[in-house]
Amino acid sequence: MLMVVSPAKDLDTSPVSLKLTTTMPALLPQANELADICKKLSPAELGSLMHISDKLAGLNAARFSEWHPEYTADEAKAALFMFNGDVYQGLDAASLSTKQLQYAQQHLRILSGLYGVLRPLDLMLPYRLEMGTKLSNPAGKDLYAFWQQQITDNLNVQLAELKSEVLLNLASQEYFKAVKPKGLQAKVITPVFKDFKNGQYKIISFFAKKARGLMARYVIQQQITDPKAITGFNLAGYHYSKDDSTADKPVFLRQQPE
Repeated sequence: MLMVVSPAKDLDTSPVSLKLTTTMPALLPQANELADICKKLSPAELGSLMHISDKLAGLNAARFSEWHPEYTADEAKAALFMFNGDVYQGLDAASLSTKQLQYAQQHLRILSGLYGVLRPLDLMLPYRLEMGTKLSNPAGKDLYAFWQQQITDNLNVQLAELKSEVLLNLASQEYFKAVKPKGLQAKVITPVFKDFKNGQYKIISFFAKKARGLMARYVIQQQITDPKAITGFNLAGYHYSKDDSTADKPVFLRQQPE
């Protein structure tokens, strides 16, 4: 079973204390192409394009201006340890064993607006480029036009290598739109996480993001290959609700946040 998650806006650029056998992104030439486009934009243009503050625009303009295609481990960081948002707090990569990280390297993929698809131990430079950004490029008016076919093809290669016919979608809608589900040689399963609030169960973004990371962690720790086994997910107080679920959208409910 192959899993996909979204990246995070928040980055942790501090060094990793673990000794990791890192890799380079498979779609690095394409990332270089996008970085070259962004490099030509002024801080003001980046700020307007990404709807970010002047401070963040300046930071990311500097990052793109310093971008170079052949970077090393001294300049970069493994993706699973660089991203630092809600999903990654749930995944808690620092507490995974070497064996579990190796399993993640094979079974987990991070969708990215700049890199397309990242393996957990792929080295990446810090960046800001959300998948929904309307960045004009040779393929079209936005990053979906640039990435859809390439990401879908890359995931199909990974699925074939794993001999898997199941893709566990733990990504946000913004990022999974960069995949062509009909072009995938796999069944897509998208877990739904709901918390009880104001008398009903509903999707609460902050909790749902962390739950997707927890689900990825659960699959990695249990080394799950049969998608039916994800119904055993019970971290942080969630439980599987058969009555609310369908085959492609298993629902997990929680009464009280933990």
